[in-house]
Amino acid sequence: MTGDPADPGRARTLDDLIQGLRSLKVWAGDPSYDAITARVNAAWMTAGRPGGELTRKSTLVDCFKLGRRRLNTDLVLAIVRALHPDEGYVAQWRQALRVVSGESEAAAQVRVQDFLPPPLPGFTGRGVEVAELRRVSPRGDTVVISAVEGMAGVGKTQLAVHVGHQLRRDGSYEHVLFVNLRGFHPDPAQPPADPSAVLDGFLRLLGVPGQQIPHELEARTALYRDRLAGTRALLVLDNAATTEQVRPLLPATSGCLALVTSRRRLDGLRASTRLNLDVFRPYEAEKFLSEALPDVPVGSDPQAAARIARRCGHLPLALGLVAAHIRGTPGWTLTDHADRLDERHRGRRLDNGVELALDLSYRHLPAELRRLLRLAASHPGHDLDAYAVAALTGADPPSVRTGLEQLCSDHLLQQAAPGRYTFHDLVRAYAGVRAEEEERPAERNAALTRLFDYYLAAAATAVHAVYPAEAHRRAPIPSVDTPLPALESSEAAVGWLDAERPTLVAVVAHAAAQGRSGHALALANTLYRYLDGGHYADALAVQSHAVHAGRQSGNSAGEAHALANLGIACMRLGRYQPATEYSRQALELFKAAGDPKGQARVMANLGLIAKRSGDYAGAADWHRQGLRFFRESGDLPGELSQLAGLALIEQRLGHYAEAMEHYGQSLELSRRAGHDIGTAYALHGLGVVEGKAGRYAAAREHLNQALAMQQALRNRGGEASLLDELGSLHLLMGEPGRAAEQLERALAIVRELGDADSEAWVRNGLGEAATASGRAADAVTQHEAAHTLAERIGMPDQHARAHAGLGRAHRALGDRGATREHLERAATLYDELGMPEGAELRAELDPPESAELRAEVGIPGAEVRVQVGTPEGAEVRAEVGPPESAELRAEVGPPEGAEVGRPESAELP
Repeated sequence: MTGDPADPGRARTLDDLIQGLRSLKVWAGDPSYDAITARVNAAWMTAGRPGGELTRKSTLVDCFKLGRRRLNTDLVLAIVRALHPDEGYVAQWRQALRVVSGESEAAAQVRVQDFLPPPLPGFTGRGVEVAELRRVSPRGDTVVISAVEGMAGVGKTQLAVHVGHQLRRDGSYEHVLFVNLRGFHPDPAQPPADPSAVLDGFLRLLGVPGQQIPHELEARTALYRDRLAGTRALLVLDNAATTEQVRPLLPATSGCLALVTSRRRLDGLRASTRLNLDVFRPYEAEKFLSEALPDVPVGSDPQAAARIARRCGHLPLALGLVAAHIRGTPGWTLTDHADRLDERHRGRRLDNGVELALDLSYRHLPAELRRLLRLAASHPGHDLDAYAVAALTGADPPSVRTGLEQLCSDHLLQQAAPGRYTFHDLVRAYAGVRAEEEERPAERNAALTRLFDYYLAAAATAVHAVYPAEAHRRAPIPSVDTPLPALESSEAAVGWLDAERPTLVAVVAHAAAQGRSGHALALANTLYRYLDGGHYADALAVQSHAVHAGRQSGNSAGEAHALANLGIACMRLGRYQPATEYSRQALELFKAAGDPKGQARVMANLGLIAKRSGDYAGAADWHRQGLRFFRESGDLPGELSQLAGLALIEQRLGHYAEAMEHYGQSLELSRRAGHDIGTAYALHGLGVVEGKAGRYAAAREHLNQALAMQQALRNRGGEASLLDELGSLHLLMGEPGRAAEQLERALAIVRELGDADSEAWVRNGLGEAATASGRAADAVTQHEAAHTLAERIGMPDQHARAHAGLGRAHRALGDRGATREHLERAATLYDELGMPEGAELRAELDPPESAELRAEVGIPGAEVRVQVGTPEGAEVRAEVGPPESAELRAEVGPPEGAEVGRPESAELP
């Protein structure tokens, strides 16, 4: 081995990764494929993997072939480990595979519930196991973890759900959380669920707003465990793949119980109880049949039930399927059925009871139900409803709903939640094979086309209902023959979007992977506005697939829009460098296409990204370019947004005259056009600048006018921002008590909205009010909270403001060392941003005694008289460049480029 092994981080395509894998093989001495296969299987057997899951040489060789659409991540990582057993290097490959293959996006799609699935009717047997699991209910100061392990079809999920319902009835659990971790899905496009995505869902169910959920797995785990602390929670973590998948999802507090099911032994899990669930005992299998078939005569063979049970391998899934078949054949005895099973087994040479039972159940179904089952198995999501199956089959929803219920009765489907259905993995795999063998490819293709058309039309209808003012920015709602659910009201539309979100993301991924670029691009663009409302990981996944679809199909316009959307998704996640890169790529494509509106939109986005990352000069340049393009294209909302963005930047830089000019232009245009939202934000901006200029009466009047308009418009984010602004104004006027009242109202709203960006502003304001009121200890608490938020989100201005507030609070507490440390840090941060507060803070650090500073702020007649450099503990009457007031996050109209109170409103398609 010479040199360094291949760097997977450079890969941009699957072929790049495969070339890297080939290079790694050569670097490792070019061992034979037989040798690599032997190493992989030896490692897997040591880890406890069953023989049926070991790899074959031909499967391993496929990983080295170019032109593949997807890779088996588990196998590729095993190959990498066999060639270079360094875990750090393996981790690099894991990340590269996630980025390139899209596995991270697919793994991030998971449905979580705060209720258990319905229990299986007629649950029987498992008395010993039920009693053992119930004995380990939480007690004392321990966290109880019970692991139920066993082969597919043995009834692990049904046992956990059955016990969960009993525990829920008997115990006072405050929270119930359920998730199918998808550890062994037959479709490679449905990899095991990412625990980080599961935590995102659990935290939302526990009441954490999306904006307050951290991005890192460790931080999410810590917040999740903190939320569960002191509560009684029942968790069912179903179908786990590995211990590593489960561990972050476990609580760390007394009173909680976690039931974990898996096909594998989770050796790294410290379970209080570990059940290795086997098939039914013979007497349990016979009891199951007798209770499921009370009216079916035995016939001539008293051992018929035992024969049926043996032929099914005593496997609960197979027994349930056979029992459903028997109920549907009146006039037959158990002996007849036992004889028939023997004949079919001999004639078809089926390998196991499950396949035999599935075949028997399937052949017994009416033709329309067989077709329904086949086509439903092609649905790319984890679960589905009657409308989706109606689209696949072309039937009407009521008849489809009846068919789905019948398939549930026949144990061929399971009810995941009211109105939603899911497959057992084995049944889905069987139905998929039947579809390939019995449905012409053209019909399967037509069914998926109808399904994708349905989701596009339904999503467009729902998004239009939630965001009607932005309809002109989206493509018209496509017409389809497939019935749609009632989505006219905003409440119904949001409910549908929330329920279908994991499915919609899976549909975009599937459409992109199958070469259906039109559906992938259209659905991604339709969902952009909704996903930008806080579902940033989903937005990242959807837009990444859309970019791929646009490139693969040569649709540069679609690729450009997807890149613009992807840039905003990255910005929301604090990834400013890739956000800028994707936006610049989009801009080049829009330029090449001669699309001025597309260029204007991306310029606005680049201005927003630059401002978020603290590059005010760059942001101003982008906003000026965007302003020109919006004006040339006659887009008034876009023009207003760029004026607001420019005014905000000029304000931040202390250029108040320029800021006043931009806000004045915006106000005049808005009033002339009768644009209430634009008028409200222009008044808001004017009030901010006037407050900084010392024109307190005018500032208060304009801010109150803007507040009344935002309240009338029911814009909660705008209302919170104005309350924050009024709080800052009262501080300037020497009224810290009234300031705190307004700021507390603002804090309640931004926490309700989950707006962490605005919360950092408000908490800094509360800290400044506390210092001015002589409550320095409270000020430290507020500024530290703001500091944490600003550092996590990436808000350099509020980071600096928090340090400045901490310095002044510590000065009031008499801690000169902490005072200087924080003020120097704040001054440095402000200097890096090019903001005037840096110089002002340095004057505080080294002031002339009792110096009086008169500052002309660039607006005629505006003079701020400031007392600086007072002895420790003396009152600071006013400061030049008062604490930065709440950012005007304004999407006017709502266009691109200026942030609104709610981050989700900041960018629109």
